[in-house]
Amino acid sequence: MNPRMNRVGVIGGGAWGTALAQVCARAGREVTLWAREPEVVEAINTRHENSVFLPGLPLDPLMRATTDLADLAASDLVLAVPPAQHMRATLAAFAPHARPGLPILLCSKGVEQGTLKLMTQVLADTIPQAAPAVLSGPSFAGEVARGLPTAVTLACPADGCAEDLAEAIATPTFRPYFATDMIGAEAGGAVKNVLAIACGIVEGRGLGRSAHAALITRGFAELTRLAVALGGEAETVAGLCGLGDLVLTCSSPQSRNMSVGLALGKGLTLEEALAGKLSVAEGVASAPAVRDLARKLGVETPICEAVAGILAGQVGVDEAIRSLLSRPLKEEN
Repeated sequence: MNPRMNRVGVIGGGAWGTALAQVCARAGREVTLWAREPEVVEAINTRHENSVFLPGLPLDPLMRATTDLADLAASDLVLAVPPAQHMRATLAAFAPHARPGLPILLCSKGVEQGTLKLMTQVLADTIPQAAPAVLSGPSFAGEVARGLPTAVTLACPADGCAEDLAEAIATPTFRPYFATDMIGAEAGGAVKNVLAIACGIVEGRGLGRSAHAALITRGFAELTRLAVALGGEAETVAGLCGLGDLVLTCSSPQSRNMSVGLALGKGLTLEEALAGKLSVAEGVASAPAVRDLARKLGVETPICEAVAGILAGQVGVDEAIRSLLSRPLKEEN
């Protein structure tokens, strides 16, 4: 056990934040989970269950939940897990309680609307004294909370930083692999959510497994181009945080983003597709930001463009599909 990181704070009481808190508790850490919803805090503290976002999964009885961010001030490590579009406001609220050099592991995937910034840039704006790191990879919250085998990328630019953080949160069934390329790790996680919506649309329209495979492959090319244009490395997104996450999220209706795409492909409106969903489908908010960021960088991302257009009601599903299929023929690479 790493004695320097025994007290772990988790910001965000949704399914993923709760699952990561469970991982840290399973790793033997003292865990305090901050949640916005009082009912989530009450359920975790009294019944050891997040009955709102992870019903039916027993949580470590030593895990403590709170609605007061000040209760995380003594943490040796903080995992930031609010939805990407709420990351700035949440980190700004926590900033007065963050000591210089506090490791903050960013676990949300997305591009901020308006600023077109990645989460590490949002952290630099709000808590510049923090030591940033990124966690990303193929992982469903329910499976992670139940202790099913999972491997992820943990990226941190400082020497030895990723190793120390990995030691703090690793368990026999939760395996972080080290990286130094935070930009690549972030870009992979953000773009794959948009592509998962596209894959859901293909599935919902009944276009077949061949189209599904082609979309994943060409989507990965878009993801890689954007990551490299941002300053990331192609090798990074060829790993768990890019290709691995893309394969998982684009292959199961359990994915919130793919389920939205499935509904759109079957003819539902976006409002109908999102109705009744408690958890956030990050790709819906990130799609216009990913599109605008790609345009700003001069990167061609036709699939992400199509998804953003469909979500905004600027183009119909069938029209978007015809447009993609009628693009000029060219070399693959």
